[in-house]
Order: sequence, then C-alpha cells, then structure tokens
Amino acid sequence: MEMLAGVGALVAFVVVVLIKTAVVVPQRNEYVVERLGKYRTTLGAGFHILIPFFDKVAYKRNLKEEPIDISAQSCITADNVTMQVDGVLYLQVINAQQSAYGVQDYRYAAIQLAQTSLR
Repeated sequence: MEMLAGVGALVAFVVVVLIKTAVVVPQRNEYVVERLGKYRTTLGAGFHILIPFFDKVAYKRNLKEEPIDISAQSCITADNVTMQVDGVLYLQVINAQQSAYGVQDYRYAAIQLAQTSLR
C-alpha cells in the first residue's frame, strides 16, 4: 500500500513537471518569460519548452489591435467655446517586453496620453 502511494506521488510530480515544461503560445500573442525573477526572453507563437521551476511566464500580451473608448472631455476651442469631445483609441502592443517592464499599466498610460492630447 505504501508503494502505491509513493508511485502515485511520483506520477503526480511527473505530470506537474510536464505541464510546467511545455508552453503553447497562440497566434498573435507573445509571452514574456522570467528565469528566477529576471527577464529571459519573449516567446512568439508556437510550441516552447521551459525549464520547470526556474522559468515562468510572467506576462501574456495580445498583439491584436484593441479599441479603447476615451471618456468625454471638456475642451475649449480656439474661439473660447467649451465643448465635449469623445474619442476612441486604437492600441496595439508592438514590443511585449517594453509593455511589461517599461510602464506599470500600459493601457492606462495610453489612455491618459490620449486624454491629454484631446485637450
């Protein structure tokens, strides 16, 4: 009976290792991989092998263009008339590493920049 429990634990460990080793990145996505907490590489679409317990997928980025609604802003025109302006921001991640490590929240930063530009 003890032997059966030991074999069961070994099989469970092997399954966990296999799950952590193989990574399939979908089309139009990139995964940022860290090894022991430090940036290692960016994985493109396809099948990849990672070193279990050392490598970790830290960030998953979608490379598709994403529309984001910009809330209405009060603006003053050149002839001193106040009006409400609503906008749509089309955002696309080009560099997954920069979007992960360059700014805390890249979506929020892009929205704030768009709102500032609207004014």
